[in-house]
Amino acid sequence: MSSAISLVGMILFAITGITLNHASQIETTPTTRTWSEVLPPRLQASIALSIDEDSAELPEAVSEWIGNQLAISIPNHQADWSEDEVYLSMPGPGSDAWLAIDRSSGAVEFESTHRGWISFFNDLHKGRHTGVAWSWFLDVFAVATLVFCITGLLLLYERATHRRWTWPLVALGLIAPWILIILFIH
Repeated sequence: MSSAISLVGMILFAITGITLNHASQIETTPTTRTWSEVLPPRLQASIALSIDEDSAELPEAVSEWIGNQLAISIPNHQADWSEDEVYLSMPGPGSDAWLAIDRSSGAVEFESTHRGWISFFNDLHKGRHTGVAWSWFLDVFAVATLVFCITGLLLLYERATHRRWTWPLVALGLIAPWILIILFIH
């Protein structure tokens, strides 16, 4: 059962491990989208109000208006509020985006960069900017993989008497990474 649960995840993890190891050799062309607009006067007032904190969420009406203009969902993250502007960073797997609003003029600037599918899957592999649900999935996958590996080791132990190369190969699998680390990673 543990192998069935981990099968697809292990295949994807192995593929993205290769793409991560060869990231500098895989050329991609990121796509960047920019957008500028001025908030309507009724929304400018909510941005111009002084707040006591350095970070707070964007007002809901502002988030909805910008989201409708861009046809995207603006996350309910903490934005950085300064005297002059409100800045919201919106990183995601395989992408980065930011939003800046000038507090006095209401000028809004948005930029998003998508680095492609390989970058998307590499970020999933690392759990980078993926959220709590994906983090839990990675944890469940890791536990299933551990169960798969430990039960495989128990099966090796059970059947090792009929295969004399079992334990030397297991030892090689344990020692080889350490030899590479000691000799080649400085």
